[in-house]
Amino acid sequence: MGKQAKSEMTELLKTHESTVGNVDQVHGAAPEEAQQIHTTAAHPENDDKRPYYTMPLSNYYDLSVDLAGKSVLVTGGTGSFGKRFVRTVLDRYDPRRLIIFSRDELKQFEMEQAFSRAKHPCLRYFIGDVRDRERLEMAMRDVDYVIHAAALKHVPLAEYNPTECIRTNVLGAENVVQAAFHCGVKKVIALSTDKAANPINLYGASKLASDKIFVAANNLSGQNGTRFAVVRYGNVVGSRGSVIPFFQRLKREGAETLPITDERMTRFWITLQQGVDFVLSCLKIARGGEIFVPKIPSMRVSELAMCLAPGIPTRNVGIRPGEKLHEVMITADDARSTVELKDRFVIHPAFKFWADDQDEEPDIKGSPVPDGFVFSSDCNDDWLDEDGLHKMLKELA
Repeated sequence: MGKQAKSEMTELLKTHESTVGNVDQVHGAAPEEAQQIHTTAAHPENDDKRPYYTMPLSNYYDLSVDLAGKSVLVTGGTGSFGKRFVRTVLDRYDPRRLIIFSRDELKQFEMEQAFSRAKHPCLRYFIGDVRDRERLEMAMRDVDYVIHAAALKHVPLAEYNPTECIRTNVLGAENVVQAAFHCGVKKVIALSTDKAANPINLYGASKLASDKIFVAANNLSGQNGTRFAVVRYGNVVGSRGSVIPFFQRLKREGAETLPITDERMTRFWITLQQGVDFVLSCLKIARGGEIFVPKIPSMRVSELAMCLAPGIPTRNVGIRPGEKLHEVMITADDARSTVELKDRFVIHPAFKFWADDQDEEPDIKGSPVPDGFVFSSDCNDDWLDEDGLHKMLKELA
């Protein structure tokens, strides 16, 4: 995106800020205050005047996040999150380098057709696997920030292929930590999942181990070393493997019924753009060792099916191996070290790697949650209705 177009987007957002409050202090408005305005950006494939998505302004958008002149690497960069992250960074910032690290050569080739280096000279396409520490170290040279999104995420496949899951999700996390230390990276933000809290499947257990690795890595950072933090959130609307495109496909194909694992099942929901904006806001405020959890709505999967395909009956097919009836993002045990902010919860590390008087942002200290507090998809104050779901789906249009 050209500098003029970026400037126009910034001015639009500043205008919005003056009418709805200081976006710089967003750590977010409540969901009903997450104003649904449309912004227009440039299509990466064409000229700077063609719109390529219509996006509700996420309540996690923070104008003060600045990646100008920085080098950023995203592992799993050709996945759903990685592609939206790259698109967002190219739209809003002027990074010195933006490195897309992934192991799939076909996806890298396809992504380079959409985000060409000729148009975006800051881009670097780097084929590699998080299982390979030497390759990670080569990719992280002179990198300021790392967003670790690479993972094996399919629950049943992880149950069937446990060793492969552990090699990528657990040993890969350790490789990212060691490479970041070796290369002097400033901050690493690792993406986690609601399945890592009280896990009952291997994928969740592997991500819990990954979370522990990243949090504990701060013990080795020293006063001025790399800082590591974790972002944990729920199901992403429309991402690869999400039930939403699955239901939409069945509707297009004229299915007579929609398969539901259990009518009582609930899930947390977040849009891809909200996920990216949340990660960027956490990159700004992370001091090391935190697990950041966004306040996002829940919805019953049965109601989701009715909203997406009204008139098509559902059939109960039973819970798959390793699936939960309800997801949890903060357990009662985690609650003892959790504080609440306007738009998120922060699980502090058991051993702090920083003193409170070192906090440069007093407004992020938050308030302790009550004893026994649990943030689960069935015990949520914020429930997604049909109108809210369709607003989320606009992002996919």
